[in-house]
Amino acid sequence: MEEEGPASAPVVTAAQIARLAGVTRAAVANWRRRHDDFPSPAGGTAAGPLFSLAEIETWLAGQRKGRGPSQEVTLWQSLRATYSDDMTAALVDVGSHLARKATGVLRADLQQSVDQLAAERTAPQLFEDLIARFIASAGRSGAQAASSPRLIRAFTHFTGPTEGLIYDPACGAGSLLLAVAGGEATRRAGQELNTGLLRLARLRTQLSGALPADLEAGDSLRDDRHPDLRAQLVVCEPPLGQNDWGREELLLDARWELGAPPRAESDLAWLQQCYFHTAPGGRTLIALAPSAAYRKSGRRIRAELVRRGALTAVTALPSGMATSHNLPILLWELRRPASPGEEVQTVRMIDLTANDPDGPLEPLPDQVADVPLIDLIREDVDLSPSLYVTPAQPDYPTEYTALRITLEHQLRELAELLPPLPPGLGVGSVDEITPVGVGDLLRAGLVRTEEGRLASTSDQLDTDYLQGFLRSAGNIRRNTSATGTHRADLRGAQLPQMGIEQQRRYGAAFRNLGEFERRLKELAKMGDQATRLAYDGLTNGALAPAGTPHDVTPQDATREGAE
Repeated sequence: MEEEGPASAPVVTAAQIARLAGVTRAAVANWRRRHDDFPSPAGGTAAGPLFSLAEIETWLAGQRKGRGPSQEVTLWQSLRATYSDDMTAALVDVGSHLARKATGVLRADLQQSVDQLAAERTAPQLFEDLIARFIASAGRSGAQAASSPRLIRAFTHFTGPTEGLIYDPACGAGSLLLAVAGGEATRRAGQELNTGLLRLARLRTQLSGALPADLEAGDSLRDDRHPDLRAQLVVCEPPLGQNDWGREELLLDARWELGAPPRAESDLAWLQQCYFHTAPGGRTLIALAPSAAYRKSGRRIRAELVRRGALTAVTALPSGMATSHNLPILLWELRRPASPGEEVQTVRMIDLTANDPDGPLEPLPDQVADVPLIDLIREDVDLSPSLYVTPAQPDYPTEYTALRITLEHQLRELAELLPPLPPGLGVGSVDEITPVGVGDLLRAGLVRTEEGRLASTSDQLDTDYLQGFLRSAGNIRRNTSATGTHRADLRGAQLPQMGIEQQRRYGAAFRNLGEFERRLKELAKMGDQATRLAYDGLTNGALAPAGTPHDVTPQDATREGAE
């Protein structure tokens, strides 16, 4: 808790100031020595001084002059410093405080930051913003903590408005359950093995104002806690690559309407878990890996699914839709017929793999194919949309000409970006300048990390100069192990000490080089596209070599070659 000063005004320790500012205690000690206007102690002792919280916040705001991290970033950094890698527990405590389910779960300084941010943007919005940071950080670490915003957008697009009961057997933090549109009377149910994520889902439901959800703990496959539930909509992003999902103990389970899933087919076990809980006339939307559509071990289950007329659509989404991997994802849509005769006669195959993951989800006519069931029940029962959707042929002459003009324009601009660099004082001359360590700059609070990159917090340190020298040969060596592995920790890197004007000169050059690199990568992609278009056009007859008469037919070309 925050200490109370003589006049009962909130006071903080040096350690709390460090957490508030997102820096180390050593940085706070440096500020006290270097800045005459740093607030004087309002109490405490010489060894443990206490400072007025209001004065500290005012001083920090004035010093940063808009360059410091936002209050939300500061709160996130403080939560990380307090909870280390257990950010699920951190968010559970924040959510419990916001939902008024518990008191005293947060330290006083954290509680104050949470309350200030909640007053600015409401408690539910703050909690969702912190959940979004949690999902993003989990994605960078390869963890499957929750569905990504991109995948959630795809689910909401393809499900549309839904009334009645919505169920998710692997609900995680509740993202899909809460995102799928429903009316005021919509009820939600789910199950999750990770108890921390389950508590997050419960808190999100409470803070959102939705009807209370029936969320249970446990493994839905091994211990289904909703055996009698039948939902109008079932949504699911099941866990990846479950080698041991309980096949032996579940071999005769009633849920396997389409057949007992083989050991390697956990995806099809989850699909049947979802279908089992789908009410007559209800739908299932489940995200599966592409291999679930073609693996030989699952062909009998796929064939039975098609024969029963329960599979209505398979959509191939672009890469980059998941949190923990960059593989493509297939969305399978199932519908349980409400009565005999309602079975589908065709399956809609949609191929969006050529789209940008943040682009439109409504398919173009050439991205869709309605395939009769008889054409799907082949020997391998491959349900990959790419087998059935024929992409439209490009307008080769128009597209190639446009690419060529764009490339010429971009090449002229690229040449201007490469900065003129006169001779320096000689190789090794910069190494003779007294260096300063990045670790020292971090401890002093002069730099901070932003999405894995270092940025200056001082008007005496140029960010582009900093970023450029981090790429020096010496710093790359310092961050490369003997086995050739590059380490991400840059605290051992060193920078030459220069005046701010010289830093800015270097920074401008580094900035131009960075833009040159970025544009060069774009040009490489554009060049690859032009090359592929040219090869395809020349070999299929859509394009011809320069100088070819327009009235020459393929037969004329053949005769010319024979002569």
